[in-house]
Amino acid sequence: MGRFHRHDDGTTHSHDHDHAGHDHHHGHPHDHDHEHGHPHEHPHDHEHTPDPERAELIGDHSGYSTGGERIQVLERIFDENDRAAETNRSLLDTADVTAINLMSSPGAGKTTLLVATLSALQDRVRCGVIEGDIETSIDADRLEGFGAQISLLNTGDGFGGECHLDAPMVATALTRLNLEDLDLLFIENVGNLVCPAEFDVGAHRRAMVASVTEGEDKPLKYPVMFRSVDAVVINKIDLLPYLDFDIDQFQANITAINPTATIFLTSTKTGEGLHEWIDWVQSGTVN
Repeated sequence: MGRFHRHDDGTTHSHDHDHAGHDHHHGHPHDHDHEHGHPHEHPHDHEHTPDPERAELIGDHSGYSTGGERIQVLERIFDENDRAAETNRSLLDTADVTAINLMSSPGAGKTTLLVATLSALQDRVRCGVIEGDIETSIDADRLEGFGAQISLLNTGDGFGGECHLDAPMVATALTRLNLEDLDLLFIENVGNLVCPAEFDVGAHRRAMVASVTEGEDKPLKYPVMFRSVDAVVINKIDLLPYLDFDIDQFQANITAINPTATIFLTSTKTGEGLHEWIDWVQSGTVN
């Protein structure tokens, strides 16, 4: 089937790459759901041409084959995921556990941020972590020794190594945690600025870590991720003197995409800004 994505307006599409040019013809019957409300089926043999108005809304997907049957499959996948997410959230609510879905690109520093957070909270809040990685237990091992329950999820057995966690995966990880002994659960998602934002995993809050080494244009290039979160941690600010990075423009870009997001400026190396982040984390716990 290939990779697939869900847009802000709820539409879905898959990436089915036939060759480098992504330019292909197809000749088979498929359903068309027109705006005037009567689906019909007919064979055809033509080059896929996008509707310019629709392309403006959800992107130009002229290089992808996205027939009606495929879209229905993708919608069923997301529906199933969303039902599982609600079940996860209900389970956490019953146990009075607050869950935070923590996302970022690879290397932004979310595991290091978690280490600092668990260290600060270990005598005050009972924490757990669902650690998502395509392969290895490297990050899960780094989180040991801070009093937190750790449940590892490797996604390498998925479609070439799934680039995100979904609700059924998290449901499996939850069975390996004693929720009655937790107040706060971090779900450290797979490093990726696209897919993790599209899947509700059952968390109550969403946060992302963005490093100053990534460039101030990232909120504009990856709006779905930045729009989906409650908080953005701008990390590695100790590197600012050595970078050509406009942090004011970066914050302006975040606010343009997500006006309600809380923004933290942090350095896990120097400790700057961590107190504010940890206060935000702790403020969402029931106990």
